[in-house]
Amino acid sequence: MHVRVSLVAAARSSSLLTERFDDDRPLDGPGWRSVESAAQGLVPLGAAELRYCSPTPRSRATGEALGYAPLAQPALRECDMGRWRGLTLAEVAAHEPGAVELWLSDPRSAPHGGESLLAFISRIGGWLDTRPADDGGAIVAVAEPSVVRAALVYALKAPPLTYWNVDVRPLSTMTLTGWSGDWHLCLQAPA
Repeated sequence: MHVRVSLVAAARSSSLLTERFDDDRPLDGPGWRSVESAAQGLVPLGAAELRYCSPTPRSRATGEALGYAPLAQPALRECDMGRWRGLTLAEVAAHEPGAVELWLSDPRSAPHGGESLLAFISRIGGWLDTRPADDGGAIVAVAEPSVVRAALVYALKAPPLTYWNVDVRPLSTMTLTGWSGDWHLCLQAPA
């Protein structure tokens, strides 16, 4: 028994320079246009039996715009950033440089009072491992790039700090095949 889980990174709602921790802003004009541009290649994933999304406005809007009619999954929320929520990395680094260094180097730490990187990866992995495994079944989930990164690290059983070396662009896709605890990355040629 195996299942195919395709994760689609939500469209961006701000530039990288203004990206904030736990940013729940909705899609802006450029975000909507990027979804429209990518739709032809992404709409076919909506044929999956199960369609989910992160609970963020950006993920929901991306999924709706692609015609997925996704069900929001609280387990697919971004990492809880505690008191850093709504701040940029530059703002936090200016006020708490030691805490940022600890957070980037120790996956068990949560100096912001929220969720550690290890706990975040484990939560996303728990969601993956509880997907129904109908032989040949398909699932699509629109999620924040951080969630896609965490899923990849979990699926490949990579060290948690590998998370910082994975770059997930808006509207990129990643497909995992397998079942609870035994996931494989599936790279495909464009259709």
